[in-house]
Amino acid sequence: MIVLSCSNISLSFGTNKILENISFNLQESEKVGIVGVNGAGKSTLFKIIAGTLQPDDGEVFVAKSRKIGFLEQNSGLDSSNTIWDEVMSAYSHLIEMESRMKALEESISREKDELRLESLVKEYSDLADNFSRSGGFEYNSRVKGILKGLGFTEDQFDLKISSLSGGQKTRMALAKLLLEQPDILLLDEPTNHLDIDALEWLENFLKNYGNSVLVISHDRYFLDSVTSKTIEIENHGCKVYNGNYTEYVRQKALDREIQQKHYELQQKEIARLEAFIEQQRRWNRERNIIAAESRQKAIDRMQKVEKPKDLPGKIKMKLRAGIESGNDVLSVENLSKEYPGKPLFKDISFKLRKKENVFLLGPNGCGKSTLLKILVGKVEQSSGAYEFGHNVLLAYYDQELNDLDENNTVLEEVWDENDDLTHTEIRNALASFLFTGEDVFKPISVLSGGEKSRVALTKIMLSQANFLILDEPTNHLDINSREVLEDALQKFEGTILAVSHDRYFINKLSTRILEFRGTSLFDYPGNYTSFLEYKANNRVSNTDNAREVKMSASKQEHIASKEERAYQRKLEKRLRETEQAISDAEKRLEEIKAEMLLEEVCTDHVKLMQLNDEKNLLEKKLEELYPLWEKLASEKEAVTSGS
Repeated sequence: MIVLSCSNISLSFGTNKILENISFNLQESEKVGIVGVNGAGKSTLFKIIAGTLQPDDGEVFVAKSRKIGFLEQNSGLDSSNTIWDEVMSAYSHLIEMESRMKALEESISREKDELRLESLVKEYSDLADNFSRSGGFEYNSRVKGILKGLGFTEDQFDLKISSLSGGQKTRMALAKLLLEQPDILLLDEPTNHLDIDALEWLENFLKNYGNSVLVISHDRYFLDSVTSKTIEIENHGCKVYNGNYTEYVRQKALDREIQQKHYELQQKEIARLEAFIEQQRRWNRERNIIAAESRQKAIDRMQKVEKPKDLPGKIKMKLRAGIESGNDVLSVENLSKEYPGKPLFKDISFKLRKKENVFLLGPNGCGKSTLLKILVGKVEQSSGAYEFGHNVLLAYYDQELNDLDENNTVLEEVWDENDDLTHTEIRNALASFLFTGEDVFKPISVLSGGEKSRVALTKIMLSQANFLILDEPTNHLDINSREVLEDALQKFEGTILAVSHDRYFINKLSTRILEFRGTSLFDYPGNYTSFLEYKANNRVSNTDNAREVKMSASKQEHIASKEERAYQRKLEKRLRETEQAISDAEKRLEEIKAEMLLEEVCTDHVKLMQLNDEKNLLEKKLEELYPLWEKLASEKEAVTSGS
């Protein structure tokens, strides 16, 4: 059953077209992802669906009696309320019923008149049945479960909304909306400000949510986990793809390739017919004119294939280390940090070697960002020491973007730290990050989060650092920009230490994971998938009453050695499989090239097109396999040299 339908939605602000003829349906219980670059109009579409913005044309149909719940990126809350009072307002009807039931209980205990007593008892019975059916006996535990799932602890329930950070307020608004259980849930970037534990909780909640969900997100891992349909907003229009994010990417690439092929073939046929028409007209005899007119009618009757529209502009990024560091990049020994009454981490030790991509994981507030700030000299440790290796040149990305001078223009901000470069070189670098024309003269203070992020990444690209310390580098970036950043980091010849909640990003890049648990740090080789597999096989109790068990140093070393050997075997297997896949693809490509030269194939356009399509798919597959092989070979070399 269709619960929501958008039909030909169009909207412009002045001469700026935002949306044009947007049409799609949402089925009951369906989970749908909305994707598109920043500024494509995704949030605007949600406001139209929610009724807070009117379109120029088109209409939104919502099935009768269906309630829409809308989580905006900046949802308003009552700042005078506590966390508990604010979320409990979602159950104000149950609280009123509960209060009425208590009043009835008192009245019943005092009432002497039998007729009046009978009336009160009936009212109480009806109210109690309704209260029970509406979840009255579970709502307290439901509120606690959702608040805890989104990262709030019971000792925070009495905090005033006014004292919360922006991220905590966003989580509060999400908790309140989930408790209201609307029939159609509109979520605009719900994963912002959530740590990985909260992200996993939200994924499971939404997968089991009985109603319909429309979600805007740049979190590809989240979209893959939750959604079964994807709507892309691009070039003001929309296209619907069946499947999650990964399936959408595959299908879009295939559709564009097929459309481009059909367009080229049709253009070639049109050019052939037009050449024939021109020739016949030059001969200018009656039969030639008739033949030319016949071909012209054939062209006019053709259903023209549109050329695929240009894709939105992407940033361009290439990271190059100016000098090569030594094999030992960073050594951390017994490092501790605590604030009055709040220890973050204690006596943590680890080493980083050249070309490792290490990610720090752990709940919000555990000290990940603080550790990075200690390493770049912005915060002082409580005890312990750290040391950088030979020829280490580092660059730091601050998730809060506080390193940008709000008084500078974009051009000044980048040029100030790269005054050895020419004006043209700086402008070219900024153009790679989509700052062109007058954009470079905008003050930093007026830029959006995404634009500030691109300025910071421009500075990192020009730094020629060989050790990158990155704190949430994908925040504020749309999916296209995240993929460009991932590609640049994969090809980077230096070392990376990063904090991120983007599991897709972590999985693609990490060679090792350091997890904060309590005040300790645990070391896992491999990517995010390997980390999850290890955690699933070695489940550790995280209940409030569980005591943290500290292993002896020798036992930790034994386990780490065992894990490293297992990881090395797995790495070698993946390397062999990748080499075999490359060999098979290259062999099949040679076979296709030979087949395409056969005389019987050259005259068979259908067969030729099929072979050409297969050839293109194999070439695309090899484009993915070659860098994967290089990455795996590099990881194997790093593991072998480190053991």
